[in-house]
Amino acid sequence: MSALVFLEKCTSTNDEILKHFTLKQSANLALYTFNQTQGRGQYGNNWNLSVNQNLAFSMILSADRFVIRDQFINFRTAEVLANFLAIMTKSPVEIKWPNDLIINNKKVAGILIEKKNINGISYFIIGIGLNILQVDFQELSKAGSLFTQTGKKFELHNFTEKLYSYLVENLAKNVSEENILKEINQRLFKKDKVSVFSQNGMRQNGIIKNVDEEGFLWVDLENDGLKKFYHKEIELLY
Repeated sequence: MSALVFLEKCTSTNDEILKHFTLKQSANLALYTFNQTQGRGQYGNNWNLSVNQNLAFSMILSADRFVIRDQFINFRTAEVLANFLAIMTKSPVEIKWPNDLIINNKKVAGILIEKKNINGISYFIIGIGLNILQVDFQELSKAGSLFTQTGKKFELHNFTEKLYSYLVENLAKNVSEENILKEINQRLFKKDKVSVFSQNGMRQNGIIKNVDEEGFLWVDLENDGLKKFYHKEIELLY
């Protein structure tokens, strides 16, 4: 069986990849589709895919391939994916905490990472949803695609094969947590810029300062001062 599996249609690539997983065929196994019907994002969000315009991609890697702590896997994935998209599009790519990728102020990709125990061995399932060719996002005003944001069109299978090769080569490289955190903060969306935030239905201005090693976002708020937030505790409005 090929290590890169294509499906014409599936519910969720993060779920489907487990059906194709065997201990004998575990190295760098990845699965993708251009027609995902029940995609999942972080914290129960949905990732809707326009058929044959965008990519749903999942890869399974043994946890022992990583020397970094679990909370850095999401950082590392975002960093590597951002680098790949920057190479492919020749455009700046930013990371919106905690797991979205931004090109020219629009979300083009999201990441969902799940840890599973299979036969006593821990694995990370790394899921990526990526808008590539879609033009009409209707009510999704914050969404864009590689095409809408850069003017570049990609052949979907070829693009996916290049993404797969890049992830295999770079994702599990021995990189220090310090360097990962440094790059995340260099790419951090809206860092050091006055922005509007919503918390518990209340809005106020604030400035994103940094993400720390535990995954907290530090924001200097106009009324509340410097505070740290975890996922879903505050919303950046843009």
